Amino acid sequence: MPTLRLHDSLEEIPVAAWDGLHDGRNPFLSHAFLSGLERHGCLRPAWGWTPRHPALWEADALVAAAPGYLKDNSHGEFVFDHAWAHAYARHGREYFPKWLCAVPYSPVTGPRLLARDAASRRALLEAIVGSAGDAGLSSAHVNFHTAAEDAAFGDDWLARIDVQYHWRSAPGWRDFDDFLAAMTHKRRKNIRQERAKVARAGVRFRVLHGDEASIDDLVAVHGFYLQTFAEYGNSPALTLDFLHHLAVAMPRALVLVLADLDGGPVAGALCLRGGDTLYGRYWGAVRGIPGLHFETCYYQGIEYCLRHGLRCFEPGAQGEHKLARGFLPTFVRSRHWIADPAFSGALRRWCAEETESVRAYKAMLDGHGPFRDGEPGIVEPNP
Repeated sequence: MPTLRLHDSLEEIPVAAWDGLHDGRNPFLSHAFLSGLERHGCLRPAWGWTPRHPALWEADALVAAAPGYLKDNSHGEFVFDHAWAHAYARHGREYFPKWLCAVPYSPVTGPRLLARDAASRRALLEAIVGSAGDAGLSSAHVNFHTAAEDAAFGDDWLARIDVQYHWRSAPGWRDFDDFLAAMTHKRRKNIRQERAKVARAGVRFRVLHGDEASIDDLVAVHGFYLQTFAEYGNSPALTLDFLHHLAVAMPRALVLVLADLDGGPVAGALCLRGGDTLYGRYWGAVRGIPGLHFETCYYQGIEYCLRHGLRCFEPGAQGEHKLARGFLPTFVRSRHWIADPAFSGALRRWCAEETESVRAYKAMLDGHGPFRDGEPGIVEPNP
């Protein structure tokens, strides 16, 4: 039988062993990305992130593993369970620490239970529950897993869904004009007007991969990131050293959008590229130019996908304003194991009510899409 080991650092797991458990199409699951967060100061204990990666080993062979963390709070997760923590507190119980399987600070869907086969994946989940119970943890959570992984979870894992806005290419879309041609007249006109405002302001764009970006480009993008977090009163987690690391370790996966004006960058967006998907992560600006946010974060990314034949663009969590710009409502998933049977039963009812509400919300959004002939591209399975 495989042996469970809990690793306090991804550096304890060989790169080839970890990356051999996934197909490499999701950059956030790569050893380089996850270990880089640890090595370059992005996961700080004061912010509640303590690496605790479960791995199943048969002798020296890794058969299953997951990116896991002990959490002292719910910072940087994007699946909100604050009400659960408050309910525990009202009953004199401790909700934290809990265990979380996720990519830190990244609400992007992707494989979470890395395994050589379905049996190993189920064994990994059983080991996670057993380990959490032995440690006296209140709960274990798996955020933003794929639809294909649903079958691995038993009834003891509560299911939740939410809605994000994703762009998907459709057959026949060769360029941005083809994309616009599929939209209603009103939406097409609004987007053209937004783009024209940015062009009239004199802004020019550069889209660079990590191996094409200079040190100054990386510094500029990181500065925009810091600016945005300062404006919202949040603590920035990603360090400049981490961006340097991505540019070297994952040069073609790192995609930077820089908006130049008057001889220098005034805005920028940081993205990661996967096998068929572009993931928009962060943006910032030092000039308030009408339409600059939409052009930098959305339209430049859509053009990049069309140029490079990518199927999907995930620009981040939340934002109904994305619907009018071609990003359609899409379900995202999470699973939750609750140690206390009484709390688990109460939360199961809560999750069922939430699911019905989210489904109704998405159905309403589906009726207000921006395309002339309904939803183009691929329809996601309904959870």
